[in-house]
Amino acid sequence: MAQIIADLHCQIQNHKHIKLSAEFSCKAGEVLAVVGPSGGGKTTLLRMIAGLNHPDAGSIVFGETPWFDNKSRTALTPQQRHIGYMPQHFGLFPNLTALENVVAGLDHIPKSARIARAKDWLDRVNLQGLPDRLPMHLSGGQRQRVALARALAREPSVLLLDEPFSAVDRETRERLYLELARLKEQLLCPVIMVTHDLNEALLLADSMILISQGQMLQQGVPFEVLSRPRNEAVARQMGLRNIFDGEVVFQDRTKDITWLKFGEQLIASDFGKDRSVGSNVRWVIPNQGIRFNAITNGRLCRSFNKLDITIDSLLVMGESVRVVCYVTGTKLLLNTEVSLHLAQKLGLTKGMQTTVALKSEQIHILE
Repeated sequence: MAQIIADLHCQIQNHKHIKLSAEFSCKAGEVLAVVGPSGGGKTTLLRMIAGLNHPDAGSIVFGETPWFDNKSRTALTPQQRHIGYMPQHFGLFPNLTALENVVAGLDHIPKSARIARAKDWLDRVNLQGLPDRLPMHLSGGQRQRVALARALAREPSVLLLDEPFSAVDRETRERLYLELARLKEQLLCPVIMVTHDLNEALLLADSMILISQGQMLQQGVPFEVLSRPRNEAVARQMGLRNIFDGEVVFQDRTKDITWLKFGEQLIASDFGKDRSVGSNVRWVIPNQGIRFNAITNGRLCRSFNKLDITIDSLLVMGESVRVVCYVTGTKLLLNTEVSLHLAQKLGLTKGMQTTVALKSEQIHILE
């Protein structure tokens, strides 16, 4: 069975048991991350694409082929959809070797071709020399690779990965990220990866959708969703902690800048041109929009948005330092993170008074 290459289009409504409302597309060769907290409907969505559950309404279409359509009462089985599915805890048969586990997923090709294809995929995921081992004699990372080889050896129409890195330790996870990034070049099918880890989405996905309590909040390129969250719910889910009230005081049409009142200061934003003077807004700035660096040699003097701050606390987290500071003269807290090297270079300490700059192009006004 030759691999069919096409895009996947989903428009799903579910009202019973688990509520779910989502509409999105995933192109062939693209990795789409579905991100959200536990119980938000991510695994249910995967199971509906796989054909293990059916939504109450809507459609799931692969290329020109409807897999599910509630109007025409179409509902293809998982076998007819020819999915590659990697469940959260790998789903390997404990009494079969690594090679036999991969062969078990190949019932759609002639028997004579199965072992050669299974060996080829075990090699591609760097499991040479381990085909005869049972899962109990493999490490977590190796079991994960067997499950990935089994899903990919099928040359599936769509590859579904459910929290693919959650069951392994951090070091193994980092290695597997590189592995998947390398394999991505060879994948021709749409890949949908469920995760609650934002870093995973930012590292591996071409596009992402945010789901919370069964509702799709936003879709886009991961970095854009992080920089331009639609609303406060998205901003909080993306882990953004700097969300503030402001008032539009002036629209500078010549420079395309919106001036906001923040505490007793004015700050400039490259967004919010549609907001009228006097309107109250909520705005957000991601970590990378707050600049501590090179304060000492005056490089911040060109910035509009300089804020005097007092450092309230510093928390060292490996190579980075989480800094919480008060905006001088207010009770407003600013949260940011700098590299340990920069914190040491600038001599940042609790109680220290200094200045930061907020990049105007990173100040995003929420809906």
